[in-house]
Amino acid sequence: MPVELARTPSFRLDGKRALVTGAGRGLGLAAASALADAGAHVTLTARTKAEIEEAAAAIRARGQPADTLPLDVRDVEATKSAVARQEPFDILVNNAGTNKPAPFVDVKVEDFDFVFSLNVRAAYFVAQAVARRLVEAKRPGSIINMSSQMGHVGGPTRTVYCATKHAMEGFTKAMAIELAPHQIRVNTLAPTFIETPMTRPFFQNQAFREDTLKRIKLGRLGQLEDLTGAIVFLASDASALMTGTSMVVDGGWTAE
Repeated sequence: MPVELARTPSFRLDGKRALVTGAGRGLGLAAASALADAGAHVTLTARTKAEIEEAAAAIRARGQPADTLPLDVRDVEATKSAVARQEPFDILVNNAGTNKPAPFVDVKVEDFDFVFSLNVRAAYFVAQAVARRLVEAKRPGSIINMSSQMGHVGGPTRTVYCATKHAMEGFTKAMAIELAPHQIRVNTLAPTFIETPMTRPFFQNQAFREDTLKRIKLGRLGQLEDLTGAIVFLASDASALMTGTSMVVDGGWTAE
């Protein structure tokens, strides 16, 4: 009898449509670029129209399809309407998010509400809007909620951020259970500190930088390219049996 060798599923995304929120820069732009490189038609969304237009133009300059959908995802009704008017998205990278670090005893109600409005409320309803279109069209899909290592542990000055990312980990599991019969997978990607425009100011504090590098066992800050392979993996058939779980890319932070 000939030996049967296992087939490796494709990481390609040809023919797939992907929506990336917070796509104008940083991790969102890196995700859109990686998905386009894997063959997906990407739609970039963010509040700043000029930023996503420039980003989409850079992707198109490589000969890859990309378009834009200017949107403030905190406006839930506008977001639901906009997604409902689109062809279904096979892939969602639910990336828009923010942080306002502060000691627990100093956290302001308005900062709490602002971070929750984007990291939890907006992310939840973007996923709902994308999932609804897929269910209506009877199409499978992959929803990637951008979480954090802080969705698995705690950290000083990050009570609000940790609360939002723990919430995301929770609703991801519940969404995965409900959407599994529709063959829509829902997972989180949970990175450590990645050098982006949002995080760079934090690392100007030398004590914070040293403490962070001590906790990342591989001894360096994350770079955007450390996450792009994971994003393509979660979006593709290579992760076909993964749902309701978290892919932690943290250099060993949460291992201790």
